[in-house]
Amino acid sequence: MQRTILITGASTGIGAVTARRLAKSNTLILHHNQSPIESVAREVRELGGVVHTSQADLMHEAGCRALVRDVTHVTDHLDVLVNNAGSLLERHTVENLTWSLMERIFSLNTFSAILLTQLCVPLLRKGNLPSIVNMTSIAMRHGAPTATAYGAAKGALDSFTRGAARELAPEIRVNAIAPGVILTPFHDRYSTEEKLASIASDTPVGFNGESDHIAQAVELLIENTFITGETIDINGGLFMR
Repeated sequence: MQRTILITGASTGIGAVTARRLAKSNTLILHHNQSPIESVAREVRELGGVVHTSQADLMHEAGCRALVRDVTHVTDHLDVLVNNAGSLLERHTVENLTWSLMERIFSLNTFSAILLTQLCVPLLRKGNLPSIVNMTSIAMRHGAPTATAYGAAKGALDSFTRGAARELAPEIRVNAIAPGVILTPFHDRYSTEEKLASIASDTPVGFNGESDHIAQAVELLIENTFITGETIDINGGLFMR
């Protein structure tokens, strides 16, 4: 089935790999902020997809609205919205959190996904078996010292997922994925090699994840029309419930 899919944060890591996995026969609108997107777009085309790109700063309302305007210039409907954009921004303790940092963390990781969902609902309602996939984090599960606001922001998005799933049913399904430690540029910036090795040794499967482990789950949530309001934990057993 050919789909029209918007993926935010698609230039690197999970977003880029998800774009490649969903490329074949689909139309992808790939959002990026400042990271180059050309190589991802080229690979999507080589894999048989149609691709459009849009640059926007999702930390601000204006950027979210600009992205959706770009989408409407490309298509009159969406089948899938993947709210993948997000970042820790900087490590912090509870004692050194500032109001400005909290605003930035929640704006990027929570508010942008909520606003994009709202703005895309009219497009999704015109789509075929439409669905939304939100990207949360294991940080909301286990406390995440030095990432407490980030974990809280992802926890808020997790709660929003369930609320939106109920409100938008039965027309639009809404689900989330909570990745564990996935080897992406995120951890190149925020984690040391020693810390990553320690986490891998503590993980029941014995290794850290790759972006395609998450992309496979995105594909599952798009395809399986009997799943909504669910958050899938993909972390190698690091968190179990």
